[in-house]
Formats: sequence, structure tokens, C-alpha cells
Amino acid sequence: MPIDKQVSTQIDASVPTAARMYDYYLGGKDNYAADRAACEELDKVVPSTRRLALNNRRFLQRVVRTLTEEYGIRQYLDHGSGLPTQDNVHQVAQRIDPTTHVVYVDNDPMVLVHGRALLEQDDRTAVIQADLRDTDGICEHPETKRLIDFSQPVCVLFNSVFHCIPDSDTDGPLAVARRVRERLAPGSFMVMCQLVSENPEVRAFVTDFMDKATQGHWGRVREEKDVEQLFDGLEILEPGLVEVSTWRPDSEVTPRQLTHEWIEFGGVGRIPLEG
Repeated sequence: MPIDKQVSTQIDASVPTAARMYDYYLGGKDNYAADRAACEELDKVVPSTRRLALNNRRFLQRVVRTLTEEYGIRQYLDHGSGLPTQDNVHQVAQRIDPTTHVVYVDNDPMVLVHGRALLEQDDRTAVIQADLRDTDGICEHPETKRLIDFSQPVCVLFNSVFHCIPDSDTDGPLAVARRVRERLAPGSFMVMCQLVSENPEVRAFVTDFMDKATQGHWGRVREEKDVEQLFDGLEILEPGLVEVSTWRPDSEVTPRQLTHEWIEFGGVGRIPLEG
């Protein structure tokens, strides 16, 4: 399916990107003044954003550990992976089984540069640059075909990325999730979460702010019911669809979301086994 937005190979330090803003919130160094300034403005209205980003990263790590240890998943396709940080998907999974294969996908050219440098010596992990809506292009990419066997169970990750794409009958979150699901074998998993708010003023402010800041590389902050639709037909793992800091926390003292002007909401769904 053709995608109307071309993937840029140029890094523009003057325009914030979601990947670099996320990197800043996680304490990374791969961000620019424009990214930091955008985060500071965002914090004035939604001050919980740094904690939200950290909790989201911990959720991703717990999910990967759970699926690798308890469900035997050895293939991961991570859409909108962002800039490399500590304990990436491949590091969490390969500590459990070094043979695990991981493909990262992002449209930010900076992610491609840093990711490939990080993974030069790892032939079981790859980074490709693509629009996450380009399902055919991603699944047919030579690196994906080299590392991912879609006839076997795969975990597909859409971790905190669907809010970056607008609604569309053909390329919105629901359409993308359905296209990907059609390619997956029974027993595969889909991990999906995104920024939501039940406050219409917060949704409007953040959506407008991020759309302008990123020059149109944004979708919208949605509601919990929108995320729930993504899981129709999937078997949802316990504890269900939740604010992600409460998804199978490692302990009772694990950091939780302190304020709820907006939250990261989602969970893990499994494609039912045949028969």
C-alpha cells in the first residue's frame, strides 16, 4: 500500500521529533535544543511526561522479558523503536536466549544512524528506516525477511507510537494493526499502547502542540476506548488493558504514574491458536 509521507534521510536539528524528545525524557544525549525546548513547553501543561516516558520504557522491558521467558517468543518486530537506550528489546530478550532475532523500525534518520552503529557486531538484530504504516515495505524488507519468519510466532511492538499517526481509514492505527495482524501466525503477540487522556482540553492542547512542534509528524492523543478497539479479536493477557506502570510490576514499590492528566494506556494481545 503506498504511503503518502516520504521518509527523510536528512537530520533537521531545528525541528523536534518524538524520538529525540523521548530520548531526552529518558536521560539520553541524542537530542537537540529544539527537542529540549519542546519538552519544557510540554511540561508546563502535562508535568508528568518524564515519569510517563520512564514508566513506558519499563513496561516495554517487562513485556519483552515476560514473552521471552514465559511464552517462548524468539522474534520481535519493533515499530517506532526510537533512539537506542539502555536495555533495548534485543538486550532484554537476548539475555534470556542469545538466538532471539529483533528488527527495529523507525522513520527518524537519526535512529538509523545510531542504531546501526550500535548493532554493527550483532547479526541477529537489525534497524530499518520506514514509515510504520508501510506494512508491506517493512515485512518485505530484506533485513526483515532475513530475521523474521512469519510462519512462526512473532511479537510485534507498537509501543507508544500510534499517537504519532493521524486517523485514517487506510493508514490510521486501526488499519495498520489489522494489516499487521493478517501477516502473523497463531500464537503471535501484539503489544500496543499510546498516550490517552479523558480530559478533552489536555487532548486538544497536546495534539495541537505536538503537531505544530513536529511540523505535522503527529496524530493525536486519544481516549482509552480508541486503544481498546485495537485489541478486538485478540486474547488479552492479564491484567488486561491498563495504565502501563501497573502491567505486571516487578514489585509493589515499582514507580507508578503519579498524575493522570494523560497516561500511557495499553497491553498485550495474543492471536488465538487455531483449533
